[in-house]
Amino acid sequence: MDIDSFGAVREARWARLKELSRARRLTGAEADELTRLYQATAGDLATVRSAAPEPSIVSRLSVLLATARVWLTGAHTASTREVVRYLVVGLPAALYRVRWWGVGVAAAVVLMAFISGWWTLTHPDALELIGPPETRAAIAEQEFASYYTEYDSTSFAASVWTNNGWLAAQCIAFGITGIFPLILMYNTVIQLGVAGAVMAEQGALDIFFQLIAPHGLLELSAVFVAAGTGLRLFWTMLVPGARPRGRALAEEGRGAVGVALGLVLALFASGLIEGYVTGSTMPWWLKIVIGVIAVTAFWMYVFVAGRAATRAGATGDSEGDFATDKVALAG
Repeated sequence: MDIDSFGAVREARWARLKELSRARRLTGAEADELTRLYQATAGDLATVRSAAPEPSIVSRLSVLLATARVWLTGAHTASTREVVRYLVVGLPAALYRVRWWGVGVAAAVVLMAFISGWWTLTHPDALELIGPPETRAAIAEQEFASYYTEYDSTSFAASVWTNNGWLAAQCIAFGITGIFPLILMYNTVIQLGVAGAVMAEQGALDIFFQLIAPHGLLELSAVFVAAGTGLRLFWTMLVPGARPRGRALAEEGRGAVGVALGLVLALFASGLIEGYVTGSTMPWWLKIVIGVIAVTAFWMYVFVAGRAATRAGATGDSEGDFATDKVALAG
């Protein structure tokens, strides 16, 4: 399917749906039109996903449908104040409660990735498993860098965001098994170690860090926190402490939902950096500065904003509009 022709034919429909979705009031005829356009656009999204899954189109139509769904479900009066409050209080508190799990996973993965890279580099038989010398040279000299420039920036950013967001969500959702986060972190260790070894063998370790640092510092931090959150759920199931196991899992699970939301936002930022900064013509020092600023902001949000929110009484457990109703009981 020609995705450009497909989009050109339906552009007017999508633009009209966007216009109606943003209107403050709709007449009866306009509401009917919105419903028809919503159904047609949902079909367009299904077609794109099945025939030509272009990330930028998928993301655009998903956001468009989500906006239209607000009208269809009648949720027209979302409280901006509560959203802001959650971002300032609830979300950092949710991230703060899993902070040391994320730091622990980060330290373990970085250490093991270093050992993996060192072992691979110092054992010729391990390097041969990657490929012959000419293959490894091609990876270091061409393929590693070209990965960040061969696609359109918008499509690339959308692709890495959806992929990393999906992996982070799986880490949290399947973390209760205790296995999935470990498998994902093992794969991360191997990928970092092998890539670092191949680049070091060709004397290009500086290029390795220049290409990884701008987006990778924030991206890996988010993935490490996701893995730590999943492992915390697993540990809670084994050792619930003074709380009943069911209650402990429910509380930690609700907090994990907040963590997942925060990581999606962080991975969106890292995706933008990877798409528009890492492969750009910016000076390397500026790219690395951008990466350092992004990861510093993330961890300050976790530790500084999270600590302040926790001291204010927030727990990250379904606060604000997501709170569980409580009824006072006599006796």
